[in-house]
Order: sequence, then C-alpha cells, then structure tokens
Amino acid sequence: MKHRVHILVILAAMLAAACDGSLFYSDNHSVPVEGWPASRHVDFIVDAPDTTQVYNFLVELRNSTDYPYSNAIFFIRTVFPDGSMAQDTLECPLADPAGQWYGKRTGRYVESRYYFRRNARFPLEGRYRFEVSHAMRDTAITGLKDVGLRIEYSKYQTR
Repeated sequence: MKHRVHILVILAAMLAAACDGSLFYSDNHSVPVEGWPASRHVDFIVDAPDTTQVYNFLVELRNSTDYPYSNAIFFIRTVFPDGSMAQDTLECPLADPAGQWYGKRTGRYVESRYYFRRNARFPLEGRYRFEVSHAMRDTAITGLKDVGLRIEYSKYQTR
C-alpha cells in the first residue's frame, strides 16, 4: 500500500508541475483505431520566434483501458530549422504493476502527460518539426487513441 501511495504522490506532483507553465503550443493527433504502425510518425510543426525563452516540452497521451501494456515508449525526432536533427527516447509509465492507471481517467480513457525536455530553449529561430513514433516491440499498437505535443513557458529562466 505504501508503494502505491508513493507512486501516486509522485505522479500527482508530475501532473501538477506539468500545469505550472503557461501554454506556448499544444496539438493532438488521433492514431489509427486499427493500430499505429511503428513505421509511421505523427508530426507537429512549431514556429519558434524566440531563442531566449525557456520551455518545458511534454508528450500528451490518451489511451483506452484496453491498451495491453503498462507503459509506452516513443522516439521523438526534432528537425531543426537548418535541417539538422536530434532524437529523444521517452518511456511513459501508464499503469502500476497491479494494472491501476496513473493518469486522469474518464470512463474507459486515460489521459497522461510526460516531460521529454525541461527548461530548454529553441537554439534557432524558425520552424521545427517534431516527429513522434512509437518504439514498442509490436509492429502496430492498439489502444492508444491520441498523442500530442505540449510546450509550456518554463517558470525557471536561466541566465
């Protein structure tokens, strides 16, 4: 029981922290009901006008309670305005070992947010493309309904 309470406290703190900043960008895309192939990525286009501002970058997920795993793993490729690229790998714990969902549950859907960069800047002004694809072992995953990108202004400004 202590372990469950500890995990819930950590998750609540993560969700509260995710809501601290004011919104710079948010967009969500539905994934195919029949399954999201690992070979397909979801694209998010972001225009970054300021290289001095500090941001938090999050992935938003909505999965059904039929999602067969307790986690989800994603590759997030960033294509910079100059054409260069960087890639992050993000593991998202969705449920505890007993199968209890961590996120905000509404009916048979669960919504969650996960940081993949904190207190980061856009190094160049211009248009960025974020390509999100799943990195699960299955060639196509089902039960994941939506994937989104959220960028918030960070309350911490580094100098």
